[in-house]
Amino acid sequence: MRKLVTALLLITAYAFAQAPSAVAIRNAKIVTVSGPVIVKGTVVVRNGLIEAVGENVQVPADAWVVDGEGMTVYPGLIDALSTVGMPGAAPAAAAAGGRGGGGRNAAQATPAAAAAPAPRSNGPEDRPQTTSWLLAADEIQASDRRIETVRGSGITTVVTYPERGIFAGQGAVIDLISGEKAGEMVVASPTGQYIALGRGGFGGGGGGGFPASLMGVLAYVHQIYLDAEHYKLVKAAYDKNPSGMQRPQYDRALEGVIDSKRILLPANREVEIDRMIHFSAELKQPTILYGAREAYRPDAVALLKKAGLPVLLSMHWPEPGRGADVHLEDETMRQLETYDMAASAPALLQKAGVKFALYSDGLDAPRDIQRAVKKAMDAGLSREDALRALTLTPAEIYGVSDRVGSIEKGKIGNLVVTKGDIFENSTKIEMVFIDGKKYTPAPEPATGGRGAATDNPGGNQ
Repeated sequence: MRKLVTALLLITAYAFAQAPSAVAIRNAKIVTVSGPVIVKGTVVVRNGLIEAVGENVQVPADAWVVDGEGMTVYPGLIDALSTVGMPGAAPAAAAAGGRGGGGRNAAQATPAAAAAPAPRSNGPEDRPQTTSWLLAADEIQASDRRIETVRGSGITTVVTYPERGIFAGQGAVIDLISGEKAGEMVVASPTGQYIALGRGGFGGGGGGGFPASLMGVLAYVHQIYLDAEHYKLVKAAYDKNPSGMQRPQYDRALEGVIDSKRILLPANREVEIDRMIHFSAELKQPTILYGAREAYRPDAVALLKKAGLPVLLSMHWPEPGRGADVHLEDETMRQLETYDMAASAPALLQKAGVKFALYSDGLDAPRDIQRAVKKAMDAGLSREDALRALTLTPAEIYGVSDRVGSIEKGKIGNLVVTKGDIFENSTKIEMVFIDGKKYTPAPEPATGGRGAATDNPGGNQ
């Protein structure tokens, strides 16, 4: 027995001694995104960071070498709005359209959150449906099974947010590494305050409460920011000269709002896009709009271009319901247009110079994400722009482009290695590197395959 233990210890020690300190992928096509495509080059990752990339890079003697002949290396994809890693968060697609989905008001509270009874609120001073102080970085569950599924799509990084109530909390940029402490996943925190504008029912209980309408929710959000400004002024005055002045009461809801670098506001229909642009100006906060179902409409494009606000576009393209009881003649012309035109929004925004990123909106399965991107490309979005909207642009929007989003020296070693174009049906993702650690995607079912048709891709809208 003692000999067996000794042998195992020796084998383990040998394995650690032989573990490569660097990884080099050579003779591969490298799509850097931030610069020109390298037709045949080498990328070296050491200690989780990109050490070198180029045509004539010397492979380190201590590197584990991957022969990239016939392969393409991309930056890891970034999902710009997600719930991956959040406790109790189900895929958004399972809930009638997901975040910013067409089937319900954008980012309404999850069914679990809605089912939990809340005390009746009688006014804004009660801070109803507000957990603005909540940090996604503190809530991450590294055991979330969705991490492996999403990673199989080539997504190495997500910007994840809590999603309860109106002021849901502050998000975090996280890398999808497995079997690690949750804190090691965090790339940046906080990223912004996630705000939802569900219509009615927020008071909890059968008697309603404040706010019980969309106008009430907007008034409440506006009041929160007025309170936050007053709170800052009072605190500053007290800190400057506390003698003889009653100390201000600590308010964690306002502290969370003040700490937020930016806010995320839902805007799907054209009228909502217009409303949220004006609302953002009133709040005087750096703003990202998300959802944007009707961003294909010319007037909506013009509004977004003039406002200059970044947009997160849901790839959960609206589709008509399926089944014998579904009758398209019952749909409005506007809804039919949205079914037909929503996927053209990325190309139109790109042409207009509007900064936008794509997000999966609950489409976790690799084939569903691939189909969604392909649909946008079929509607006019170029491959290059589609890739940028899932890599460097979301990194720029969140201020982390110095860390992720492209293949450059010094950035985090998040790479996707494929055989073929990453968005083609037949393409296979061979391996994924996150923080320099290699992951091999699980094989997809033989009946599906990457990009294969499904009966209900991502859930009906």
